[in-house]
Amino acid sequence: MSDSDPSEKTSTFLVTHAEGNSAVLKDVRDGQVHTLSSNPGVEETDAVEATVAPDPPMNLTWSVVEVQERRTLSTERSEEPPTVQERELADEQEVGEVAREERAGDGEIHVLSVPPEDTEDAVADVLDDEGTLSRAARLGVSRVEVRAEEGVVSVRYMP
Repeated sequence: MSDSDPSEKTSTFLVTHAEGNSAVLKDVRDGQVHTLSSNPGVEETDAVEATVAPDPPMNLTWSVVEVQERRTLSTERSEEPPTVQERELADEQEVGEVAREERAGDGEIHVLSVPPEDTEDAVADVLDDEGTLSRAARLGVSRVEVRAEEGVVSVRYMP
């Protein structure tokens, strides 16, 4: 395949499923799912910058043409409370809203204001949400740290 092949696609993908002989990649930019006909050495929750191409003749499965970068993504619950800045952001918004701030360096911080009694459920939802990993892959970071205290959940996307 050449660089000009219009059926090739280069993007950032989240590995949503991986077995010895296959894998499923989800494009973190457009949400398209690509089932691979072989596993190029990826594991679930990896972020992969890659070029894929459909397998002829049916174009039902895809093959990886090139992997530019692969990184393992992780999510963790921190015992640290949200920072003063994060608590201030939460105080400035209504329950149910999300504030997004650039981090110094790479990444972002998302601050969610939640009903105090729903704080732990919100933390669990963030940690279990595939969207959290997709966002980390799209932002080019490897680690997601979740901090919480009553009514405030901070999601820190970090290198």
